[in-house]
Amino acid sequence: MWTSGGIDKLEVYRKLGVREVWYWRRGRISVFILRGEAYEEAPSSEALPHIDLAELASFLDRPTTSAAIKDYRTALRATSTP
Repeated sequence: MWTSGGIDKLEVYRKLGVREVWYWRRGRISVFILRGEAYEEAPSSEALPHIDLAELASFLDRPTTSAAIKDYRTALRATSTP
């Protein structure tokens, strides 16, 4: 689950059984993972463990979602090409 809302939304997500929530605040992505009955902030995603969250966050300031996706795909292709 991806959200830009406040931490108070975590209770709603917990009741829905959402195992991992990402928040984007102040240009940074924060990950919260459901452990038992509460969320704990984590340094990285368990759902997508190899994703570079700082790199991803650098694309979120694009004027449109499609521009962000296009630019992120281009960057991923550039780093995966030998």
